[in-house]
Amino acid sequence: GFGEGDLIHGSTEPYAVDDVRIIAEGRDFFRASLAFLLVFSNSVQASCVILLHGLARTHSAMEPLENALKEEGFLPINEGYPSREYPIEQLAEIAIRPALEKCPKGEKVNFVTHSLGGILVRQYLSRHDIANLNRVVMLGPPNQGSEVVDELRDVPGFHFINGDAGMQLGTDELSIPSTLGKANFDVGIIAGTSSINWILSSLIPGTDDGKVSIESTKLDGMNDHIEMPVTHPFMMKNDRVIAQVVNYLKNGSFEHGDSP
Repeated sequence: GFGEGDLIHGSTEPYAVDDVRIIAEGRDFFRASLAFLLVFSNSVQASCVILLHGLARTHSAMEPLENALKEEGFLPINEGYPSREYPIEQLAEIAIRPALEKCPKGEKVNFVTHSLGGILVRQYLSRHDIANLNRVVMLGPPNQGSEVVDELRDVPGFHFINGDAGMQLGTDELSIPSTLGKANFDVGIIAGTSSINWILSSLIPGTDDGKVSIESTKLDGMNDHIEMPVTHPFMMKNDRVIAQVVNYLKNGSFEHGDSP
């Protein structure tokens, strides 16, 4: 072998073998360091995602989204709120303020909402600034109000089932959504085009998801909008919808090639 191997490395193995070992160890160290940096940078940039369920639902409705977001390296905050007990103005504070406190300081803040949850974000942002607000994804939001509420508001039991907030989701002068103005934040919206409730769909003009029309989901100032063949009650559990949510949070746009 190479005689200087013994002298330099204190080893009986040839210099060339030791040299290869040193290179290999260096490579392994580099790989380990790179992996650490990737994990560390991912944790540093792990955006906080506040999940807000819809009317008369609970946090469990958003658990499939919560789990998917965790797997993608996000930090989801999935707290329920008493959607039937207060009007929208109060619900926005009750649902969002504590959730924001659970986001690490300095972290980017995102929202993923279903139905009424989107209106709560609009209501909150009409009164407060969120310094690190990044992106918002709304699923089936009644941004222009819901014709279903107009038609059924006076039906006995409607208020009992849907509470004050439900009464505020119409399209008339009592409507909260219509008073909140355009989006001055980065928002992408997913609208469903399938319905399992033909009775409610008969009350809604145009294509709808069984509760909200495609047109009503739209919002002046929105960044992106996509229609998907999903129903209002179950869209937040749909794998393709969840994939679109993740895509928007990461890239600021939906994958339109995946739309029907």
